Amino acid sequence: MEFQEIANRMSFVVTRTLLTVFFAAAVLADAQTPAVPRVVVPTGGRTLEPVRPVAPATRILYPWKTHVTCTIFWIGEQPTQNNPTPNCKSSWDQQWAINFGGYDDPDPARRIANHTAGDFRPKGFVPKLNPFYIALPYNDVVSHRSHKPEAARVIPWFSRMRPEPGKTVCKGRWLQIYRNGRSCYAQWEDCGPWVTDDWEYVFGKRPPKTGQNGAAGLDISPSVRDYLGLKSGQKVHWRFVEAGQVPYGPWKKYGQDNPAAAADPDLAAQQKYLEYLRKLRDEQFAKKPLDDLQK
Repeated sequence: MEFQEIANRMSFVVTRTLLTVFFAAAVLADAQTPAVPRVVVPTGGRTLEPVRPVAPATRILYPWKTHVTCTIFWIGEQPTQNNPTPNCKSSWDQQWAINFGGYDDPDPARRIANHTAGDFRPKGFVPKLNPFYIALPYNDVVSHRSHKPEAARVIPWFSRMRPEPGKTVCKGRWLQIYRNGRSCYAQWEDCGPWVTDDWEYVFGKRPPKTGQNGAAGLDISPSVRDYLGLKSGQKVHWRFVEAGQVPYGPWKKYGQDNPAAAADPDLAAQQKYLEYLRKLRDEQFAKKPLDDLQK
């Protein structure tokens, strides 16, 4: 046998021996090292599509309405000479007081108004809707079947919402209200004071057309009053804001299932994604052994 052939065979034997030793060592290491658990995210038989990112809402800026006279109104208010319409119902909610949870008593002695705790509400119950609500003198719907003829033209967000016929795009919209260096945020939940067709003021540049109560152009709830330290008949500045521009505050403490989520597609997408993350967290938590949960 030639020398070269012998060398080739010896090289093959050495290589095979080294490979055998290597694989044996790997098997031994696997036997001595605890396995790392694999995290399996259930998909329900389908791939979850990523939720559309929330678009920055800071690019949408609505004009300020300045020096507007405001008056106080509240859920459950009974009719008086200055307010002939009872507030157990709203223009968009036939069970407003029931859905809120009760009578939103405006008496300061029967209310919680605590800036330190960020709590503004009636003492008698925890509201099921946002106690920071307002009314503006416009209603965008004629009935459950149709909008007012000018609604699509004058409401800035109407085309973006693409509502079904007769479905309001005003209920639940957010406002920023400013007075004496302090901003408060509230949701549009009713129509008034006095009129419901003043779109030239609400969306245009004209002053309120009503002359009652000092030409009032904004009704505010007791919680808004208490937060800003207002009295009926005083003036404020206000403007519309997108839901994504509303900072956390007492206006987000109650009534989290507010209509803004359904009305704002970006906010709805964000809430959907948060619910998805909570679901994953709960599923992973449920998979942990009992001993791990008790540590």
